[in-house]
Amino acid sequence: MKPMTRIEQALATAIASGESPDCPPKLAGAIRHAVFPGGARIRPQLCLAVAQACGDDDPGLSEAAASAIELLHCASLVHDDLPCFDDSPLRRGRASVHYAYGEPLAVLAGDALIVLAFQTLSANAERSPQRLAPLIATIATGVGMPAGIVAGQAWECESRVSLADYQRAKTGALFAAATMAGAQAAGAAAAPWRALGDWLGEAYQAADDIRDVAGDPRVMGKPIGRDVALLRPSAASELGLDGAIAHFDRLVGCAIAAVPDCKGADQLRALVRMEAERLVPKTLSEDLVRITA
Repeated sequence: MKPMTRIEQALATAIASGESPDCPPKLAGAIRHAVFPGGARIRPQLCLAVAQACGDDDPGLSEAAASAIELLHCASLVHDDLPCFDDSPLRRGRASVHYAYGEPLAVLAGDALIVLAFQTLSANAERSPQRLAPLIATIATGVGMPAGIVAGQAWECESRVSLADYQRAKTGALFAAATMAGAQAAGAAAAPWRALGDWLGEAYQAADDIRDVAGDPRVMGKPIGRDVALLRPSAASELGLDGAIAHFDRLVGCAIAAVPDCKGADQLRALVRMEAERLVPKTLSEDLVRITA
């Protein structure tokens, strides 16, 4: 089965597990709106790819870990779009959850997705129960304090912040959790996989900064120019657009170099290269050179 098929089926099962006649219909609708249709699903793809590289001897647990990572990512997007943060009307090319369902249901849907992520993990650990506690610890660290995605969002409320610390927490932490959780779900050590997630997460945030300046909102599915409007730290603001692209290329190179030696190393490097081209196409760099020449 293809990885994306595994991911979508696992997410559908996880969402369905929380739905029943007892669930408020609008809350159920808001949660589905937040998760489907999805984006690139790069975090769960990474989780499964690492699990596969490590043997993937418990596919149910690796799929649960991948689903948990994506559910937490979706929760962060719902909260990120709220009026108290970005006040974004669009996400993935359609109305954001708070625009479609109202602010109270958006807050509750985000909260419910966080809880559902850990429910999904615990419900799929029967075969390898000894792996559950380390998995929960890894994924929770990628979300909470002191340096998970919640902390990354909180840095936007501070008067001064290091760009590297901000990007590492806001985006990199969940990427690191994805790669490490993939290894742990397959019974392998997490530590060798941290660097891949760290580098790729920083690259992804740099790409987001670049696309916020030079991207096409029709392609991105959300408004651009938000970093400047909200005075947020940004690689494009700090380094300039050409400097940010060079920074992104360096981070991608570091991510590729950080893939541990394993049977699936070539496939993982190919996945990183493909995602890098999707995020910041070479044509964007070429167009920038022509404009500034």
